[in-house]
Amino acid sequence: MDKTLVIVESPAKVKTIEKFLKKDFIVQFCLGHLVDLPLKELGIEIEDGFRPRYVVIPKRKKVLAQLKEDAKKARKIFIATDPDREGEAMAWHLSNQLKKSCPQIFRVSFNEITQRSVLKAIGNPGDINRDKVNAQQARRILDRIVGYRLSPLLWAKVSKGLSAGRVQSVAVRLICEREAKIKSFLPQEYWIIEAELEKKGYPAFRAKLAKRGDEKINIPDEKAAGKIINELKSESFLVSEIEKKETKRSPSPPYTTSSLQQEAASRLGFSAKFTMGLAQQLYEGIELGKEGSVGLITYMRTDSVRIAREAQTDARKFISRRLGQEYLPESSPHYKSKKGAQGAHEAIRPTTVEREPQGIEKFLTPQQFKLYKLIWNRFMASQMKPALIETTAANIKAKNYIFRASSSQVKFPGYQKVYKAEQKNEEKVLLPPLNPQEKLKLCALEPAQNFTSPSPRYNEAGLVRILEEKGIGRPSTYASIVSTIQQRDYVRKDSGRFYPTELGVLINDLLVKSFPDILEVEFTASLENELDKVEEGKLDWKVVLKKFYKPFQNELEKAKKKLKKVNHVEVTDEVCDKCGRKMVIKMGRFGKFLACSGFPSCKNSRSVTLGIPCPEADCLGELVERRSKKGQVFYGCSEYPKCKFAMRQKPIKKVCPQCGAVFLIEKRNRNSHYYKCIGKNCSYWEEVKMEK
Repeated sequence: MDKTLVIVESPAKVKTIEKFLKKDFIVQFCLGHLVDLPLKELGIEIEDGFRPRYVVIPKRKKVLAQLKEDAKKARKIFIATDPDREGEAMAWHLSNQLKKSCPQIFRVSFNEITQRSVLKAIGNPGDINRDKVNAQQARRILDRIVGYRLSPLLWAKVSKGLSAGRVQSVAVRLICEREAKIKSFLPQEYWIIEAELEKKGYPAFRAKLAKRGDEKINIPDEKAAGKIINELKSESFLVSEIEKKETKRSPSPPYTTSSLQQEAASRLGFSAKFTMGLAQQLYEGIELGKEGSVGLITYMRTDSVRIAREAQTDARKFISRRLGQEYLPESSPHYKSKKGAQGAHEAIRPTTVEREPQGIEKFLTPQQFKLYKLIWNRFMASQMKPALIETTAANIKAKNYIFRASSSQVKFPGYQKVYKAEQKNEEKVLLPPLNPQEKLKLCALEPAQNFTSPSPRYNEAGLVRILEEKGIGRPSTYASIVSTIQQRDYVRKDSGRFYPTELGVLINDLLVKSFPDILEVEFTASLENELDKVEEGKLDWKVVLKKFYKPFQNELEKAKKKLKKVNHVEVTDEVCDKCGRKMVIKMGRFGKFLACSGFPSCKNSRSVTLGIPCPEADCLGELVERRSKKGQVFYGCSEYPKCKFAMRQKPIKKVCPQCGAVFLIEKRNRNSHYYKCIGKNCSYWEEVKMEK
């Protein structure tokens, strides 16, 4: 057969790419990696230069067999996996598996799945980048060594079924350290005083007490606040200074992986993993009616903010035609990527600006539409003029005290015509026209008690941001890091914030004590930089592994000898119904459970109940907290599988005072925390005091 075989990862990509190629091409998918290290053993010959031993993944044997058959009939093979380390390693493994069937194998890559990009790549095939392969291989081996050597230590010293990861453990450490700071934080009281002032003929406005004389004011308690108010009650309030200035507010650069995950979390409430799943769908292709499958965005794993010249030209034409020449800057803006960014990739952008979100909304799911709109708007805004903001600030004097009021208004929207960044604490009430020495009417003086607060717990956006800032992981790993630490029950998310679990704190303390270097944030970041150097061809991958392995092995041997088994069991008054011994609470992979203290001679165990009866009629079971295989917490009946009652909301051990329902459920959001009755026809709810 005189045809060329093109191999991509997914069936969705096959659909999209087939449209662009002639009949002498066959497009097939490999479904990701076909080979990997063996699952039940280390699979690395450390003494033989860290030689990895790869095996075919059992679930991929049929796929590989089909690809080998197709390869025998092809005159050459183009491997078009993703343009990153993982994709390069995937291409290398495919090449090794298929070269006997067809020796003519080439690598093609593209940043977007459009006809222009795909045909350009097909017309310029190249070779597999071994430096990228080596960087991925080094990372895989590092993670395998840490995971397969540390996990047995946790089994021996803590509990079976636990696991540790090189990068994930550092992420858990960051969350644990933030929690420790929050718990040790001592809030300091302070007061603020605001004056409600009025100019005749205009609405009242508020001004905040800022200074006493030339010094910034500090009001430590209610007594001090009361003294100041008594001083000012009968004083005149005069405008002492007016300052007006016009500032430019420049647009943000188009999205990188990290900034997309952060904004999708804060604006849309999407997890990093969910965001990347949606982005993958938009990249690989969406069915757009008669057009067929179309790739809507460029490659979504990138830390670069570079934009192709063609895309900038298209954006400029669109802005001029649809929004007006006044929104078009003299030249296309250029943004600087952070140090070490992969310049070969572009930022995340729409493959064509002509596909406006509203025009294709009917072909997208609601979630796909929201994410595509976010990407489209951010890219278009990045190519537009800055917004012009007029800010007015007024100093108002009363005795020797200075109050300050400010407001701002948009003089020219610029990029905000399509995308407005979230502005915190922006004053929306406009000040009236004020003149120096003008007297204002005092309507009220209002003191308010406040307390200093610690840095908040990480939300998903904040955790991704700190991982990027500290150099922990790379664009392709952020989502898996955040997902993995939750699946392992080392951290949990409550009201959008991450809390370390009891198990997470226990594991973190043990690992930090035993492996201070390996769990050091700076050490992990430096290791990432070394992997970048491997990819750039500046460092040998085996040198990186040797440098890491010896100190790690030494610390591991010391830990095996020094660490004592952690006794984290809690003796209860319950008696084992099989042998009569006391039952104890143990920590397992899926949370706490009751086990017989006579283990291993008696292996009786059961779930720890919450002391809340199951609401199902004629069921004598109690609710227990469980975890799904994906790490999600839910609450089910202790009599499962006899009773299959399950719910996601957290049950509260409190009978409804209105209808007598056996328990309430907890509801939280950013601004409220309350308990609600589970009864369908009951409207009872009660507010819970929010944590300061």
